[in-house]
Amino acid sequence: MVVIVASLVLGGCATVQQARGGPGQKLDPWENWNRKVFAFNEGLDTYFLKPVATAYANVVPRPVRRGVDNFFANAADAWSAVNNVLQGKGQAAFEDVVRVGTNSFFGIGGIFDVASEIGIERHKEDFGQTLGRWGFGAGAYIVWPLLGPSTVRDSIALPLDRAASPALLINDGRAQFGLTALQVINTRANLLGATQVLDDIALDKYTFLRDAYLQRRRSLVYDGNGPEVDPASDSSDPGPTPAAAPGTSAPAKAASSAAEAASSPTPSASAPR
Repeated sequence: MVVIVASLVLGGCATVQQARGGPGQKLDPWENWNRKVFAFNEGLDTYFLKPVATAYANVVPRPVRRGVDNFFANAADAWSAVNNVLQGKGQAAFEDVVRVGTNSFFGIGGIFDVASEIGIERHKEDFGQTLGRWGFGAGAYIVWPLLGPSTVRDSIALPLDRAASPALLINDGRAQFGLTALQVINTRANLLGATQVLDDIALDKYTFLRDAYLQRRRSLVYDGNGPEVDPASDSSDPGPTPAAAPGTSAPAKAASSAAEAASSPTPSASAPR
């Protein structure tokens, strides 16, 4: 992994300045390769992951799926607390710790999101965002097999972000696989509606998801208040994502949902992670 990332960094430094087009294209010097990986992931999603997720959604009631989401989100809150500390966000870190304690104890291991019910806000942070806050540029856009969209910076952070998964805290290999599969399938089931809208409205799904991913990641790094970026510049990050207005259209909501899923460290064969 380190060798691959190092090669990508060196290649990106040599080619990103030569790329032409919009802000997304300037950050996508390996577009030809990325599109091939994207097509592979889409095929895997179409013929395997989506049918499994559809069957899962038809069998498992929504409240149960919500409980699965809450369980994994509770573990993510613990990792968010660590990253908020690393970013110097003391209040957010404290609230995340309170969330984890509240949901773990009163929410039966995080199955119920009691903390949100009593008004304790969730602060989603990962190590890729921490690196961004420390001043590391996003680098070139990458699409990984199975894992989906990323950047050089997020790829470097990915091992630590994945280490925070509940599955990796268990020594039993079959239990690890089962928890990871459950997380992926449950996440994909929740995105069935959003991805259907994307399939209907996106003329070029690859470009649509790439730009949504890059813009959302930048928005997350700067907590939605990033500095303005000249579209003509070769900045390592795209421009800020505008805030969604009330009554946002279905395509915009679908893009937001897909980008949010893609921004998470959860692996998935589908591009919108």
